[in-house]
Amino acid sequence: MTPTESSPMPEPMAAPPQFHVYDTTLRDGAQQEGLRLTVTDKLRIAALLDELGVGFIEGGWPGANPNDTAFFAAAARGELTLQHAELVAFGATRRVGGVAADDPLVAALRDSGAGTACLVAKSHVGHVERALRTTLAENLAMITDTVQHLRAEGMRVFLDCEHFFDGYREDPRYALEVVRTAAEAGAEVVVLCDTNGGMLPSWMGDVVSAAGAVGVDLGVHCHNDTGCAVANTLAAVEAGAMHVQGTVNGYGERTGNADLVSVVANVELKLGWPVLPPGALTEATRIAQAVAAITNVSGSARAPYVGTSSFAHKAGLHASAIRVDPNLYQHIDPARVGNDMRMLISDMAGRANIQIKGEELGFDLSDRELAARVTDQVKAREADGYSYEAADASFELLLRSELGQLEEYFSVLHWRVHSHSAAGAPSETEATVKLRARGDVQIFVGEGNGPVDALDHALRRALTPAFPAVDRYELTDYRVRILEGPVGEKGGHGTDAIVRVLIDTSDGTRTWTTVGVGSNIIEASWEALSDAYWYGLLHDVATPGPAGRPAGTDDDVLTVAASR
Repeated sequence: MTPTESSPMPEPMAAPPQFHVYDTTLRDGAQQEGLRLTVTDKLRIAALLDELGVGFIEGGWPGANPNDTAFFAAAARGELTLQHAELVAFGATRRVGGVAADDPLVAALRDSGAGTACLVAKSHVGHVERALRTTLAENLAMITDTVQHLRAEGMRVFLDCEHFFDGYREDPRYALEVVRTAAEAGAEVVVLCDTNGGMLPSWMGDVVSAAGAVGVDLGVHCHNDTGCAVANTLAAVEAGAMHVQGTVNGYGERTGNADLVSVVANVELKLGWPVLPPGALTEATRIAQAVAAITNVSGSARAPYVGTSSFAHKAGLHASAIRVDPNLYQHIDPARVGNDMRMLISDMAGRANIQIKGEELGFDLSDRELAARVTDQVKAREADGYSYEAADASFELLLRSELGQLEEYFSVLHWRVHSHSAAGAPSETEATVKLRARGDVQIFVGEGNGPVDALDHALRRALTPAFPAVDRYELTDYRVRILEGPVGEKGGHGTDAIVRVLIDTSDGTRTWTTVGVGSNIIEASWEALSDAYWYGLLHDVATPGPAGRPAGTDDDVLTVAASR
C-alpha cells in the first residue's frame, strides 16, 4: 500500500454560512513593545486592511485614551472610507455596581460612530474575584446589562471572553455560563480568547466544541506565547469557530497575536474557503509590507506566505529540482499571495541556483561551462567573506563582468579619507576622490558625518558632472559585520578580522544592495559604495545593446576586465 492509500488526506471541510475576518492591529497589535501609532498611521493602516478585504477593523478603545478617541472622530468626519470592512469600537462591560446607560466608557462606544462594538468580559473565576474584585453573579449582570444596552442603541455586539481557555480549565461551568449569558443578552458572536497564549492545537477542539453547544456563533482570539497562535486559531476553526481575530505581521503584546494574513491564507488556500473578496489575497504581501513601513516595525523575513524568505531557495539540491518544477519545493505558487520566488546565491549554491538567478536578472546561462565558472567564482568570493544572497546588485555586477557585459562608467584613480579632532571639539572628516568619467578627470572633496558619509559626498560630487542621475541616489541603510577567520589566512580575530559591509541605495523608485569586503571598515565600505553607484548607472545611463554595450554611450566608456 502506498502512503497515500494507507493515510488519505481528509475530505475538505464545508465552509460555514458566514465567516468573519476580524483585524485588531490598530488595538491589540498596537500594544507591542516599541510600536506606537498616530491617528494618521491608524487611518492609513485601516485603509490598507480594507484593501485586503477584512470584514471588521477594530479601531481602538474610544474614551480610554485620547489617540483612539481622535481616530474614531477622524473616521466619523469622513477621513476614513471603507469599501469592505466595518469599523469596530472596542470597550469593556460597565463598571462594577453601575448601570450601562450611565457608564462613560459605554457612552464612548455609543458615540464612536462605529456600528459594531466588541466588549471584553471576564470568563475566568480567578480574574473575576481577584482582578475585577466582584462576585461571579455581578460579572454576569455586567455582561447582560452592557450587551442589552448597546443592542437597544442599534449596535451590533461581539463579546470577547478574556482568559476563556484558562478559565475553562479552572471552572468549565462558569466559563460556559459567561458564553450563555452573552448569547442570551444578544451578543452576535462570542469570542473565546487565549489571552495568555498558553494553549496547544490539540487542546482546542474539545473546548471550542463545548462552547459551541451553547448555540451561539463563536470566534477565537489567540496569542502566540507557545508559538501556536495560528495553529490554535485553525484548530478552533475546524472545531466550529466562524470568526477569527488577529493582526497583520503578528503584532501584539509579548510574543504577539495570531498573524491574520497566515490564518486567512491557510483558510483560503488550504481549506478552500473564499473568505476575502475575489483576488484580494494576491495583495497580501504588498499590504503586509506597507503596514510594516507605517509602523516602522518590520515583519519577519521568514513569515509564512508574505515574508521575503517565504519562497527563497538556497540549497543547490533544491534549485536543481525547481528548474524541473517549482512546485517540488514550494507548497503554493507565491503569486497567489502576491509574493515571488527568490533564488539565493551563496557558497551553498549549485549551478542550478546560478542559472535560475541569471534568468531572473535577464541573462542566458544555459551554457553549463559558463554557469559552472560563475558558480566557482561565487564560491571563491564567498570564502573570502562576500555574501551575495542579500546583495543582488553586486551579484549582477559579478555576472556581467564574467559575461564581458560590464561597462566602466568611471575609473577611480585615487581616494583617501582624513579624520581629525581637537580636544573638546567634534571630529571632522573629509574624503577626496579622483576619478575619470567619460574622458574627464574629476577630483572632489566631500565632508560628512564620518568617513563613509564623506566618501559618499565626494563620489557623488565627482560623478555628477558626467552623470547627473547620481544626484538622486541616496544611501538608505548601512550594515557592518566582523568576520572571524583562521589567523594567518584571510581573517584574524577581533579588531584583526576582516569586515563585510552591506549598503542599500535608492533612487527614489527602486532600492538595491551591494557588498564590500576589506581589512578595515573604510576599505569595505568604499567597495560597496562605489559598486552601488556603478549598479545605479548601469540601469540609468542606457539599456544594454546587442553586445552588452549600452546604447548611446560615449566611445570613452570602456569594458571592464573580467578580472574585476
